Amino acid sequence: MLDFVAAFERGGAVLWMLQFTTLRHNPLDAINALIRGCLLEERLGENTFTYVPKSGAAQALKWTFHNGLGLVFVAVYQKTLSLLYVDELLTSVKNEFVAVYKPGQRGYKQFDDVFQRLLREAETRAEVSKRQPVMRNAAAVASKQNGNAAAGQAKKDSGGAKSGGLASGDARGDDDAAARRKPSASGAAGQASEVSADGEDGDTSGTEDGVRAFDVSKLPKGVASRGRGARGRPGAAATSGKADATSKKKEDAAPKKKARNWNSLFPSGKGDNPDRIDYTEEGDGPPTASDRDLVSGASASATEDEGAGPRGAGVSRMDVDDDDYDDEDEATSEEANNSAQPGRGVEPAAPAKRGLLASFVSSLKMNVVGTSALTRADVEPALADMKRKLMERNVAEEIAAQVCDSVGRRLEGQRLAGFTGVVAFVRTAFEEALSGILNKRAVDVLLDIKKSQARGKPYVIVFCGVNGVGKSTNLAKIAYWLGGHGIKVTIAACDTFRAGAVEQLKTHCARLRVPLYERGYEKDPAKVAYEAVRQAERDGQHVVLVDTAGRMQDNQPLMRALSNLIAVNNPNLVLFVGEALVGNDAVDQLTKFNKALSDLAPTAAAAAASGAAGASGRGNADGSALTRRHGGVIDGIVLTKFDTIDDKVGAALSMVYTSGAPIMFVGCGQTYVDLKKLNVKSVVKSLLK
Repeated sequence: MLDFVAAFERGGAVLWMLQFTTLRHNPLDAINALIRGCLLEERLGENTFTYVPKSGAAQALKWTFHNGLGLVFVAVYQKTLSLLYVDELLTSVKNEFVAVYKPGQRGYKQFDDVFQRLLREAETRAEVSKRQPVMRNAAAVASKQNGNAAAGQAKKDSGGAKSGGLASGDARGDDDAAARRKPSASGAAGQASEVSADGEDGDTSGTEDGVRAFDVSKLPKGVASRGRGARGRPGAAATSGKADATSKKKEDAAPKKKARNWNSLFPSGKGDNPDRIDYTEEGDGPPTASDRDLVSGASASATEDEGAGPRGAGVSRMDVDDDDYDDEDEATSEEANNSAQPGRGVEPAAPAKRGLLASFVSSLKMNVVGTSALTRADVEPALADMKRKLMERNVAEEIAAQVCDSVGRRLEGQRLAGFTGVVAFVRTAFEEALSGILNKRAVDVLLDIKKSQARGKPYVIVFCGVNGVGKSTNLAKIAYWLGGHGIKVTIAACDTFRAGAVEQLKTHCARLRVPLYERGYEKDPAKVAYEAVRQAERDGQHVVLVDTAGRMQDNQPLMRALSNLIAVNNPNLVLFVGEALVGNDAVDQLTKFNKALSDLAPTAAAAAASGAAGASGRGNADGSALTRRHGGVIDGIVLTKFDTIDDKVGAALSMVYTSGAPIMFVGCGQTYVDLKKLNVKSVVKSLLK
């Protein structure tokens, strides 16, 4: 039984609604969840959306569109029910409602009777289809039976031929063998041909229905010997020997690199004394200032002492507007274009000449008056091209297919504007869709820190992710950025597993001049984080950055430990740190991280009883201790190594689309200032170019 049905505009105005049951929540909450979770995030390819209210059973929402008028029709029912007629009912409702729809009109009470009639008809058809037995096609059944009988007869004949062989005197077998033989110049040649085709003894029992093995002797010369190795090719051994000798001479002639002895860099060491160490620029020029600093060891102290502030000079790129990045990108592209102009070393390619027919055919691709609505067949070639572009930019194949399907469904029924081509129309739709996916509302960290500071509680951020993605490095970058805003930061070393993890954070804290809370190795990370938060609260620190050990998404014991850490401390922000280099693996990582952290989460009572007394005061009083912002445990994403991928920026789209969490920080270099916001405009441009 349906809970309610509704028709509303894409702008959000509800035109008509009919409710059948009494709900504990506002029906508009389910519609708003559908808009936020599917319509705004380009998930139109999904057939069903699940809404879980705060009180009551989960609901399933199915919908359909009328893109020409911008209308959405939704049917809501209990998820536990299996209503087979909903899709057909929505199609009928759409067709009937469009006939009475008037732009600007609100309230269609007269449509209630029409819907009741459509509902009765749909339920009747569903009942009739359930009662009717599944009838098999008689022709298909007869064909299958004849095929089985023929196969059995052929198998029987084959068995008889095998038992009798050629000596059985079967006239039909002799005739077939004679017909298959080719006339040859000598009997030996004919016998060899027969043996190669039929086997050693001329046995034909291995074939069925007259299908024989492939005759290799019929191939042209040189082709038959392929795949047999050097033994089957005359002169192959000699050729291989010559190649080996040639390669050996080249190896002997190549100069060998001399191993360098680095002991001279230490006070008591003896070895080579290199003048040049920094080879970022090619050539064998004189030693630079960087070389002298590296040899003398002065660069480390210079990094700590340079600038007026205690944390070193430089403003984090997080505080630089996106417009500055756009200017840099445009300058880079302009420089690339200028390098291909005449007189600069590279001649530009001459524009291709187009004839009269080509120009006329090209003009036919442009819609002048927009007389007909677009169909899926009209936009399918453009969608296939867009999917190829997304996958070439490292977008996961599953995500690219879902986005293209969603955009295609949104374009069906729309009309082209005057002098607008289908390709340009589809590209504009993709730009809007990708911008809507990536422009998710991120958490304002600085504002939340001030609110937490007013309550006298430190703001806790937990970093998690797989191994080797740069959690500790980007944690230090975020600490540098927060310190630039006058925020007191404490770092908690909760990676008690990896060797050198604590020492790495000690080095960062010494350079950043921030306190480090650590208890060494082989300790419970949840208790270390809890003690760090309590210590920061006593010291008046504003933010606690919790570093955790890297773990694979399939390692259940380590995922359970991370889930327990989050449940015990209930951080204000859980950030997933992922590489920009990954493609399809990004979907698997985020999906399994969210699922494992949610499924393995202890209850609030269990988290309080795990050894951290009072921890439940930071969590939820009901059920699960992990109730986050975006329906999962992960609140935001830190995308690292973004400076190494050129235009393959698809991992950003895959991660956001999979988790529903925004990309809050982007790591783009090796220094503390190399942290910035995601430039959505630049990413969309790279995805579609």
